[in-house]
Amino acid sequence: MKRRPIFLLLAVLIFTAIALRQGKNSAAAAAAPQAQQASTLASNVDREVSGIEKQVVEAAEAMPEDKFNFSPESLHISGSDYKGVRTFAVQVKHIGASNYFIWSPLTGDKLPEGLKDGNGPENLKTKADILQFLKESFALGHKAAATLTTENMLQPPGSGKSSRLHLAEFGVAHAFNHYGQMVEYLRMNGVVPPASRGKSD
Repeated sequence: MKRRPIFLLLAVLIFTAIALRQGKNSAAAAAAPQAQQASTLASNVDREVSGIEKQVVEAAEAMPEDKFNFSPESLHISGSDYKGVRTFAVQVKHIGASNYFIWSPLTGDKLPEGLKDGNGPENLKTKADILQFLKESFALGHKAAATLTTENMLQPPGSGKSSRLHLAEFGVAHAFNHYGQMVEYLRMNGVVPPASRGKSD
């Protein structure tokens, strides 16, 4: 007689567990189409902008203030030819300036004051000011990504020849190129790039 209540209790627990599992699976199945619908061309490009933004900004923040104007030319490495290469600060300003030049046609934003060439505004001298300029340029990148649709991605903005998608992606690729140079400058100064910390060097 005592076995029947125990059996009934076990049966209830088993059916409850099955129902809970099915409920979770149903919720996950319902959420999957929403996640797929949320993925757009704009959101994918925006994710790429975020990826390189994180690495570049963290690398710029990692360089000590007193090394911000470092250039490999100052090391006088035998057999090398670093004469006239950009300093670390100018590398950072160059990424920011290029972001503005590349992405502003997509958004219609005006270029910042003092932005005459790819080396960035000359009046930006401190690490804090240069970082602010860099971060603001990536904010423009997010704005540019948001303009992309499957309908307009192959159209050039304004009178340009490059497609909107090409410009959006070129900004990302260009920043990655200079990020590689920033990494070398950091390591020349004994600084492990943030993206490499905790990993095998």
